[in-house]
Amino acid sequence: MKTDQYVIGVDYGSDSVRSVLINAMNGKEIASSVFNYPRWKQGLYCDPSSNQFRQHPLDYTEGLVNTIKSCLAQAGGKEIASDVRAIAVDTTGSTPVAVNEAGVPLALLPGFEHNPHAMFVLWKDHTAVKEAAQINTHASKFDTNYLSYCGGIYSSEWFWAKLLHTLRTDLAVREACYSWVEHCDWIPFLLTGGTSVTNMKRSRCAAGHKALWAEEFGGLPPEEFFSSLDPLLNGFTSRLFKETYTSDISAGTLSEEWAEKLGLHTAVQVGVGAFDAHMGAVGGQIEPYHLSKVMGTSTCDILVAPAADINGKLIHGICGQVNGSVIPGMTGLEAGQSAFGDTYAWFRQLLSWPLKNLLAQSALVDAATAAALEQELTDQLIPELSRQAALIPFSADDELGLDWFNGRRTPDANQELKGALINLDLGTDALRMFRALAEATCFGAKNIVDRFTSEGIPVKGIIGIGGVAKKSPYIMQMMANVLNMPIRIHQFEHTCALGAAIFAAVVAGIYPTVEDAMKGMGSGFDAIYEPEQDKLGYYAARFGQYLALGNFIEQHQP
Repeated sequence: MKTDQYVIGVDYGSDSVRSVLINAMNGKEIASSVFNYPRWKQGLYCDPSSNQFRQHPLDYTEGLVNTIKSCLAQAGGKEIASDVRAIAVDTTGSTPVAVNEAGVPLALLPGFEHNPHAMFVLWKDHTAVKEAAQINTHASKFDTNYLSYCGGIYSSEWFWAKLLHTLRTDLAVREACYSWVEHCDWIPFLLTGGTSVTNMKRSRCAAGHKALWAEEFGGLPPEEFFSSLDPLLNGFTSRLFKETYTSDISAGTLSEEWAEKLGLHTAVQVGVGAFDAHMGAVGGQIEPYHLSKVMGTSTCDILVAPAADINGKLIHGICGQVNGSVIPGMTGLEAGQSAFGDTYAWFRQLLSWPLKNLLAQSALVDAATAAALEQELTDQLIPELSRQAALIPFSADDELGLDWFNGRRTPDANQELKGALINLDLGTDALRMFRALAEATCFGAKNIVDRFTSEGIPVKGIIGIGGVAKKSPYIMQMMANVLNMPIRIHQFEHTCALGAAIFAAVVAGIYPTVEDAMKGMGSGFDAIYEPEQDKLGYYAARFGQYLALGNFIEQHQP
């Protein structure tokens, strides 16, 4: 009798998709594969100057096939494929798309192949700032506060704002759009051979945190809420959903088409999807009142609390509180920073301008050598900046930054806010600017922790997950000092994909609950950053200056 049973976790990030093949009996990684989105890498369908970030569904489907087949090939092919029991998927969010009645994204239909408004609107797309502001104003006119379970403020990063902006912007898409679907809902629907969007099992996580669905309201806000906001939304609630599902529920089994494409069998269960940070928190072995920080291009901060402890308490200024959005039976609380790794990437891009624009013109090296040098030096920039910035002594008038380079997600969402750097003089160099940016991202993290505690939600510890957590001891140590709190770093490299695999194991019936699967498949922590006592006073004073700068910028924004 075979004792090993395998599951696949698929994690759709901002730049790539990664799949992991896991032995569900012990959590051991058998194989992993990463696929960078080719169209996204070329910058197609995006316009950063207007905060437009769109992704083509073909990037997603090509990546799905590529990574899963690669994992199976690494592990031995057909023999191990026969023992795969389930697949579960997480994605970025809110990343929705216009679909037809059959649930097909419009970008996959003739005439829409290159229309950015027919594609997935990535989480960090902020073209719907106006619509979000209108939703916030509109909500104040109703006796029931339909924003009460999303922190009291609706964001341009979310479901309804993006739908309304799309309908207003593109007539052809408006006329062809039957429904509006999150990425994490579409992939399971696709894998199970769905043919009618009305039968799609919608994620409790996505619906609760981004689409105003709440148990307390009996579902979505009423039709009148949306049709009175804009007649273009008339009828949409009837074409969306009433019921939602936690991610321990099966969305169905693999269709024949997708079983053949992936090299699997049709008995493979497919779990209901969720957002990356929420499944990542599970992969990172989240505990009640321990804040899981998934640190990548942005951060998504997840905290779970027993539902009985929340008991009607409303947390203001966060990104939602939803029963079962992380672990069934617990309330999931979400916060985050709109730019984290993106802040460092922006600075790296700034410093790399000569490499990208002058090196290729050099008469001293050939084109191949120039390209290799560009890649080598670009890769070294952030690690070397980190190493040398750590050696700079502290001063009372050090450069100071504000981390709102892509707006502010939490606390109190405002995507129109801008980043800032002050205290610059002729002695300011790249190292000092980088240190100020790093401090700003850490102060943004403290601002979130302080909001939870001020709202009566204790934060007992920090769990670090994601690329920045794994790769940057400098930033993690700084964050521990700023927070005056230890930070445990989960050892698994692809923690969100592991979280998806944990849910897959529950969907397959290998474990009865998510908690049991976490115990059986969790891989523990490989680093811990303790606060350095001699630096706490410096950072405490600096945090006060950060808050004052943020208040000034917010009060004087155009």
